[in-house]
Amino acid sequence: MTISTEPTAEPNGTATGSGAPGTSGPAYALSHLDALESEAVHIFREVAGEFERPVILFSGGKDSIVMLHLALKAFAPAPVPFALLHVDTGHNFPEVIAYRDRVVAEHRLRLHVASVQEFIDRGELRERPDGTRNPLQTVPLLHAIETGRFDAVFGGGRRDEEKARAKERVFSLRDEFGGWDPRRQRPELWQLYNGRHAPGEHVRVFPLSNWTELDVWQYIAREKVELPAIYYAHTREVFRRNGMWLAPGEWGGPKDGETVEVRQVRYRTVGDMSCTGAVDSDAVTIEQVIAEIAASRLTERGATRADDKLSEAAMEDRKREGYF
Repeated sequence: MTISTEPTAEPNGTATGSGAPGTSGPAYALSHLDALESEAVHIFREVAGEFERPVILFSGGKDSIVMLHLALKAFAPAPVPFALLHVDTGHNFPEVIAYRDRVVAEHRLRLHVASVQEFIDRGELRERPDGTRNPLQTVPLLHAIETGRFDAVFGGGRRDEEKARAKERVFSLRDEFGGWDPRRQRPELWQLYNGRHAPGEHVRVFPLSNWTELDVWQYIAREKVELPAIYYAHTREVFRRNGMWLAPGEWGGPKDGETVEVRQVRYRTVGDMSCTGAVDSDAVTIEQVIAEIAASRLTERGATRADDKLSEAAMEDRKREGYF
């Protein structure tokens, strides 16, 4: 996959480039999705060349699905040279786990699973009073990185997703404890990425850094990427908590005073069932989803992730400790 060196059209329709003086070549310009795709493919190939043991964080959510799609494109017809890593909270949506296993089998990928439940069973983690396990993912994640000796970890963070993630560079250095310090971010001029790290450190890599939620959905539509069905409107039992529609489950919902209703909803993002809210929606096709997102004024995490509402700096605090 290469970027064309053909001349680029100016707004008035003329072309600029390396043609002979007094002549103009054919007008050509990458679409914004082509440009984003090319950048992400370049990042995947750069990591393959710089690091020894990269791994892709894969939850079965749309961002990680797009990352995998881009990785498949980057190295086709060869197989993806990276394993996948899923931090399993034990409170995942069944549809998402089924999708994950189907994709792994279809593309013959290597999958590492870091289980929060196993850490709880061993007494290394304790359940939270609110039932959510999303903040508990950090310890299994860092343990999996250490035992797997992964020196680069691909994540699906985007610039429009949450204000702490907007501070990240494409290559984000993590210390020997997995911690993140915004002051240690390195400049990335002209798409030059510095992957140097000391023993014990690793680098988080974000190929979707310049994407938005709308870009992701438009790319999914263009590439005809399959997603778990919960991303589209469907009828589901939910209950209201802190302004969000949550799915009932073994994690502790609903509580007294919380009434289960049957509503038509969809999910904008996928995570732990205890903190991932659904939104009322009639969008059953990808075109309808794109129209719905284009009209929204709330980010997906701001609208549907209860764990980000714990404090103004909830995500940044977790990232400093080694979270995604």
